Amino acid sequence: MQRSTDRILTTHVGSLIRPDSIRQHLRAKQKGENYDPAAHARDLRQTVAEVVRKQAEVGIDVVSDGEFGKGISWSQYVVERMAGFEKRPFTPSGNPFRRGADRERFSEFYKELDRRDHVEITTDMVVVAPIKYSGQAALQLDIDNLKAALKNAKVVEGFLPVAAPASAVPDRKNEYYPTEEALVEAIGRAMHDEYKQIVHNGLLVQLDDARAAVTYDRMVPPGSFKDYRKWVARHMDILNAATEGIPTDKIRYHVCWGSWPGPHTTDVPARDIMDLILRVRAGAYVLEMANPRHEHEWRVWEDVKLPKGSVLIPGVISHATNVVEHPELVKERIVRLAKLVGRENVIAGTDCGFAQQPFYERVHPTIQWAKLEALVEGARLASKELWGRKKTAKKKVAAKLRRSAAKRRRAA
Repeated sequence: MQRSTDRILTTHVGSLIRPDSIRQHLRAKQKGENYDPAAHARDLRQTVAEVVRKQAEVGIDVVSDGEFGKGISWSQYVVERMAGFEKRPFTPSGNPFRRGADRERFSEFYKELDRRDHVEITTDMVVVAPIKYSGQAALQLDIDNLKAALKNAKVVEGFLPVAAPASAVPDRKNEYYPTEEALVEAIGRAMHDEYKQIVHNGLLVQLDDARAAVTYDRMVPPGSFKDYRKWVARHMDILNAATEGIPTDKIRYHVCWGSWPGPHTTDVPARDIMDLILRVRAGAYVLEMANPRHEHEWRVWEDVKLPKGSVLIPGVISHATNVVEHPELVKERIVRLAKLVGRENVIAGTDCGFAQQPFYERVHPTIQWAKLEALVEGARLASKELWGRKKTAKKKVAAKLRRSAAKRRRAA
């Protein structure tokens, strides 16, 4: 994993807004109407090449495929790459994605939001057989498309975002394993194959784990904070087991508080789980730090230390507002963290993805790219402040030495 050795590098969380051509193929596939796999594959190669080229043109250093190859969401895609699941209509208890303390407090707002955004998950995912990874071919297609695109783009490196065990098919039902823990352990073992395949193909792997933070909103109450921390700690252990044998510096670990544009008044404070987040073995920690509910938590790093050799990828751009951040604000967010953890240990990023599902758009596509441009410009300004003064001082010393040498030559 590259570091910010002489300037602040830039990246993002992974998902980007899908082009209409990809959406049309996915709609046809979901409806079983006139779906052409070969045409879909051709368009996928082309659109991944285009989105990587666009990221490079904007100035993003560490790029992704936009998650264009995932047919469902950032977490539900796993059911298409893993044996053992069965889809069923929701039970009378309803859609689990519409639960949570924040939703209870702001129920009227969420009714309006759901009417506008349309919750795309409409079935329960039930485990009815042994969990086994079966998505090698689909994953290799994503890998090959990204690697082919990287050959023609001037960037630093590439990464593929995939789900951490806790976030892989969340709210799943279990009818096979004796305990929930046994099920999650099986998912972790299966996901190991996905993580390993990505890294063995020369890419960074990013483990997306929104559920590590979001579960607090779902669990407490009626559960206790102690119950929640125990749940997180166990899932961190399972995640570390799932990455066993994979080099630490090839792993990015992303935690956010969910991507939905809601109040988030019931989010768990970052300080209350930062020790558990840093318990995950990773070369980079990709954290949501730009939205108004969590921006103040940059101060956590005044007394929390990064694991040795790791970097921090703070969100300095929000995916959840149409307001484009001013580059000076982006610079301020970068510089204050760089002064706490070290400038070489910061890579500027986004809070979350811009399209967690193929048909979602958190902002308009033109605003998505404007935000990434602001990210790059903010990183440039931060680099100038963090490195520029030192370079200027060196230039002044060099000029003084040259003047002194010239005087000696004239005197001689």
